[in-house]
Amino acid sequence: QVQLAESGGGLVQAGGSLRLSCLASGRTFSNYVRGWFRQAPGKDREFVAAISGSSGSTYYKDSVRGRFSISRDNAKNTVYLQMNSLKPEDTAVYYCAAKISTVVTDNPNGYNYWGQGTQVTVSS
Repeated sequence: QVQLAESGGGLVQAGGSLRLSCLASGRTFSNYVRGWFRQAPGKDREFVAAISGSSGSTYYKDSVRGRFSISRDNAKNTVYLQMNSLKPEDTAVYYCAAKISTVVTDNPNGYNYWGQGTQVTVSS
């Protein structure tokens, strides 16, 4: 059974930093795409960042580019999201996702597996 488990969320002041982790178990995703999404109250789930399996190419939502950084450690089957210069509008539940494909997409419907989510709250 495949499981994704996020950790690292919390409450931080604007301008602060957090590092999210997502550990996968049940299968390896070394060659496949891993992603991060977020969902704020009353809003749709939106793409934040993704990383390819083979080349490690990264992709970002425009509003987080330059502030967030996605990375992966295939030996640990883990993906990370380093979030710097956090803003109140970054407040949301953050979800990690994985897809059994090498094609990166920002569409949440394209992902096969999801974590349970971790709350990130940025105070002003």
